[in-house]
Amino acid sequence: MVKGYWVSVYPAISDPERLTAYNKLARPAVQAGGGRLLSRDGRVVAHEAGITQRVVLIEFDSFEQAVAAYESEAYQKALVALPDGVERDFRIIEGID
Repeated sequence: MVKGYWVSVYPAISDPERLTAYNKLARPAVQAGGGRLLSRDGRVVAHEAGITQRVVLIEFDSFEQAVAAYESEAYQKALVALPDGVERDFRIIEGID
């Protein structure tokens, strides 16, 4: 089975408190959906058009599981805490075998 990944890049965080509120709700929702945090707030070296701001990488056992976790009621509730204070580039991608 091919793994799925959530990749989040945060070009701007104007309200860190909103991000903290989101994290408190998102972490249990991601774990309940089978997600495993691989990287968050680690060191970043950006090249070309890259940015050095916050990057989060979460792994799921399958692409379908990653999509289902995003669409879950628990994660959708977490997203309510996010919109106004954070700019985020979010993707769900399929791994390779």
